[in-house]
Amino acid sequence: MENINPIPEILGETTDVEAWLIRAGLRFSDLGNDAASIAIRKQWREYQDAVHRCCAILHQPPSHVQLSGDYAKLRIPGAASTNCAIACRVVPNP
Repeated sequence: MENINPIPEILGETTDVEAWLIRAGLRFSDLGNDAASIAIRKQWREYQDAVHRCCAILHQPPSHVQLSGDYAKLRIPGAASTNCAIACRVVPNP
């Protein structure tokens, strides 16, 4: 997989797989059937589950919440997955 330039700090979460992959400098077309691609797809599912739960807890849309704690690793494709308790916060308005 070819890496582009990763984006340093992103506020808010997303439900768009392309936007999520761009955080690690990847495109959907970069994913194949190798172990790393399979792990990234699994991480996307975990990320979406965490974002959904965070939004439900805080009663906010994805763009207004941010995963934190152990779940912050899910924000960037390729980071380790986790099964810890969810931690999230409301993103302050700029």
